Order: sequence, then structure tokens, then C-alpha cells
Amino acid sequence: MSALLTAFTPIWILTAVGYGVGRGGLLGPGAEAVLGRFVFHVAMPAALFTMVSGARPGAFANPSMAAFAAGTALVCGLGFQLTGRLFGRGRADRAIGGMVSGYVNSANLGIPVAVQVLGDASFVAQIILFQVLLVSPVILTLLDSGTRAGGGTGAGAIGTGTGAGTGAESGMRGQRSVALRRMLTMPVRNPVILASLLGLAVSTLGLRLPRALAHSCELLGSAAVPTALVALGLSLHTRPAAGIPAGRSGPVRAEVVVTVALKTVLQPLIAFAVGGPLLGLPEPQLLAVVLCSALPTAQNAFIYAQQYGLDTRVARDAVVASTVVSMATLSLATWAVGAFGT
Repeated sequence: MSALLTAFTPIWILTAVGYGVGRGGLLGPGAEAVLGRFVFHVAMPAALFTMVSGARPGAFANPSMAAFAAGTALVCGLGFQLTGRLFGRGRADRAIGGMVSGYVNSANLGIPVAVQVLGDASFVAQIILFQVLLVSPVILTLLDSGTRAGGGTGAGAIGTGTGAGTGAESGMRGQRSVALRRMLTMPVRNPVILASLLGLAVSTLGLRLPRALAHSCELLGSAAVPTALVALGLSLHTRPAAGIPAGRSGPVRAEVVVTVALKTVLQPLIAFAVGGPLLGLPEPQLLAVVLCSALPTAQNAFIYAQQYGLDTRVARDAVVASTVVSMATLSLATWAVGAFGT
């Protein structure tokens, strides 16, 4: 338990710093938005580029990653569906609901927890690649299409008589063309995906950046996690109704309960079922899969919701709540694999 406390302490301290700064008004009323933009557009892309460019993308093609990916895909999909069916959210908010349910805090929590409990963080590095290269692009594509879907719907239904059908069809074709163009240009327009793809290209081609440039990216990227946590703390001092688009408030508390239950309970259970009975992973590998699946929601979910103009309360509260709950579920997961693992 002391190892977990050591890993969690910096998260609480930096979040508390953000809350204190917000409460004291030290950075002004626009601080949360400015820090969020800095993380999303500058620091996070630098961190992801550094991470991906120095890794081997093929490393996650193994049974352990298959078990982790199964849990992530099922829980993210379930979170996406339940957020819409139970709480009436639109596509973009449902994407955040899916992310909150299954996107683990692999970097600033996964690495220290893995080192303390497993004695090795190599599996966490594979998870980081998996989430950056596969999960994030899907979520960001849904966010992009969802935030654009509200504008221009039905715009093609113009005209009367025989011309109305032609105008509607033409308008629908135009909307599909715009949607396709946005999807294809997403990697260029989104700094997170663009940085990941550039890092992948550097890694695949075996290129080595000049030391000065690589070190600059490392320094800039190292600001991503602490700044995101400070921004998260700032948001805790924001009044609940501030900055929330109309019609998107919803039953936030119930949503948080559902998504946190999916994240901290169902995801590790699925990983255990797939990795144990189905794949028959050895106990050390099964422990790594279940432990990493039990990690709390990454603060990236809050940053994404903020940058796409969505209701940030669900993501914000789920990050905090899942981090608290996971202190118990991580210990339980470690015990359960030892007691019932193969």
C-alpha cells in the first residue's frame, strides 16, 4: 500500500496546487482554458512525439496486449453506448464517456505502479503506444465529427416541388463530402494525432533527431502531465455551471458513478477473464494486464473535453473519483491475481 501512496502523492499535490491557485485567483479567470490549450496543442504533442519516436510500434503484438486491448475496447464501447442510452448525450460527449470508462492513466501513474509492484515498466510502455496510436485517434475522430455534426444539419433540404428532392440529395452529398474531408485531414489538423504519426515515422525509419532538438522536445513534453494536473485542479474550483454548453448538463453524478464503475471494476475483470481462462497467461503477465487495466482514468479525458468545448464535469470528476477508488482496486487486483490466477 505504501508503494501505491508514493505513486499517487504527486497527483494529489499538483491537483491541490491547481485548486489553490484557482481559489486565490493567482492566474486570472482564463487560466484553466489557457493551460488546457497549452497542454493539448504544445506540451502533449511534444511528449507523445518523444515517446513514440523512441519506441518500437510492433512491441504490443503479443497475448498480454491482446487481453488488455480486449478490456479497453469492450469497456470504451460500453461507456460510449451507455452515455448515450442512459444520459442522452450526443456523439462527442459519448466519446468522452467511452474514454473516461477505458483510457488508463498509463504514464504518470502506470509507470511508478508497475515499477513498484511488477518491478518492470516495459508492459506500460506498450500500453502507452496502444493508447496513443490506436485508441486516441478513434476518440478524437468521434469528438471532431460529433462537435461538427450539430451545424448545418438539414441545410440541403431547400427548394419546392420537384427541385426539393434534388436539392436535399445534393446537400446530403455535400455534407458527406465535408465529413469525409474532415476525417481525412484529421491527422494534419489535430496536434495530438499529428505528433504521434510523426513520432511513428521517425521510429519506423530509424531516424535519430539532433540531440538539441530531441532534448527540447523532452523538456517541453515533461510539462504536459504537471500542467494538466494543475488545470484539473483549477477546474475543481470552477462553479459547476460555468462554461457548460446549453443542453449538456445531464445527471452528472450518475454518469460519474457509471463510468468509474466501468473503469475501476469492469475493465480489470474483463482483462482477467480474457488473460486468464481464455489465453492462459502466466501469472506475472496476467498480473501486469489486470493491474494496468485497473489504473484510473487519465487526465487526458478532461483536456480533450475542455478543448472540444464539452461539459468537462464528467471527465473531471471521473478522473478524481477513479483515482481515489483505484487505490483500493489496484490492491484488490494484485491480491486477486495471486489468489485466483493461473
